Amino acid sequence: MTQDSRTPHGLPIALDRTVSFWADGRVVTGGSPWGIARFKAVALPQLAALRGAGRAGLSPGTAVGRALARQLLDRGLAHPVPPPRPGPHPVTVVVPAFGRPAELHRCLASLRGLPVVVVDDGSPDPGPVRVAAETHGARLVRHDVNRGPAAARNTGLALAGTPLIAFVDSDCRPEDGWLDVLVPSFDDPKVAAVAPRIVPDVPTAPTGLLARYEAARSALDLGQDQALVRPGARLGFVPTATLVVRGDVLREVTFDEDLRLGEDVDFAWRLHDRGLHVRYQPRARVAHTPRLAWRDAARRRHEYGTSAAALAERHPGRLAPARPSAWNLLALACVALGRPRSAAASALVATGLLRRRLAGTPGATALSASVVAQGLVADAATLGLALRREWWPLGLLCAGAAPRSRVARAGTVAMLAPVVAEWAVRGPALDLVRWTALRCIDDLAYGTGVTASALRHRSLAPLLPDVRLPFLRLRRSAVRRGHRQAGPSGNGQETWKT
Repeated sequence: MTQDSRTPHGLPIALDRTVSFWADGRVVTGGSPWGIARFKAVALPQLAALRGAGRAGLSPGTAVGRALARQLLDRGLAHPVPPPRPGPHPVTVVVPAFGRPAELHRCLASLRGLPVVVVDDGSPDPGPVRVAAETHGARLVRHDVNRGPAAARNTGLALAGTPLIAFVDSDCRPEDGWLDVLVPSFDDPKVAAVAPRIVPDVPTAPTGLLARYEAARSALDLGQDQALVRPGARLGFVPTATLVVRGDVLREVTFDEDLRLGEDVDFAWRLHDRGLHVRYQPRARVAHTPRLAWRDAARRRHEYGTSAAALAERHPGRLAPARPSAWNLLALACVALGRPRSAAASALVATGLLRRRLAGTPGATALSASVVAQGLVADAATLGLALRREWWPLGLLCAGAAPRSRVARAGTVAMLAPVVAEWAVRGPALDLVRWTALRCIDDLAYGTGVTASALRHRSLAPLLPDVRLPFLRLRRSAVRRGHRQAGPSGNGQETWKT
């Protein structure tokens, strides 16, 4: 076995909190993207030990354990949890700047003690930016004209010679110890980039309506759970507002300067295409100054959406607003039409097909029913999100026609039920009516940006769903045995994508 097929000695890992075990621990569901994995008996003691270790994790001590750990990390079923490591760290920080000298001062103050390159990306008045850089001992380089954040980052990284490079936007302020948490993630040689949690810098008890919404649901805040970032996963990208990247990776993969927006999505996906990992580590936190003016906030959300068509051209198939199962789509359509028996029949067929795929697995019937039920709920929520965002004209029609049409009422429920559930879970300092209104406005602003990009590029790619036919694509032998990913030490794993 080569070193690349095992985790390094001493690297502790912990199971993702969303992982579920079935069939006496032989079958696992979860990962990034979500899937089903069946393990051989030789792996079961290691899996049991990881379950017992909880969030603290453990360091596999055997070749089999380390090979299993590699598979778990590569599937997003587990995450590295190395302890924080005090500096100094071999990191150069690159800060793109365009005006906003007061924010730049605050950013550079939070980076004290680190080598910093400030890239003035064509600020109309370069004097205050120069003063800020000089005050904090940062190296300054300037673009004569504004070329965008991707170009500014590329200019900065060309001047850095350290093993790691951190990109920090000028309106961000890393908290103390951020690198102590992020740098140990690179003990895994497959990790190319690590992102911290970006939290809005608002008062503990904000008073303004938009500030309260931002505190509860910032577009840059990806939550408190670690994740492996890749297309189709729970976290499909991380913002480059703050991101630490290996320097040797940046010699081969740089930011696409033709993208003024969405360059962070493109960058993460190109790293993934090279077999590298991008990780989200929320134990490191960075404060970000949010836009709290209504017009500015809506315009920024709209701008985020305008990157969709350009990204769809570079990454065909990855920008589909929904990827529902055909079986789930049929079941949901039957529910919308008031035909519950037909919906149940569709769900039973899907359950039976999956049960056949899982032949020989203990508890296959219960597992199949659970997977199909979760898929129905997830696809309904995804379709509702698309109606609030990319398909917003259809969503508005559903809301308007809901009093008169059963189908429109079903679409409206699909749109609003996840918003209500999110409100119940997050417990924001907003009543349900205002939360729902702001959440829908937020999605609508993004969706209009997607529409604008589709019209500008004359492309329907970011608007079209990708309807899947799961459980029917493998040959007969694969249906009975699964697709095997066997490691040289015999800790094989059988996987079904659903």
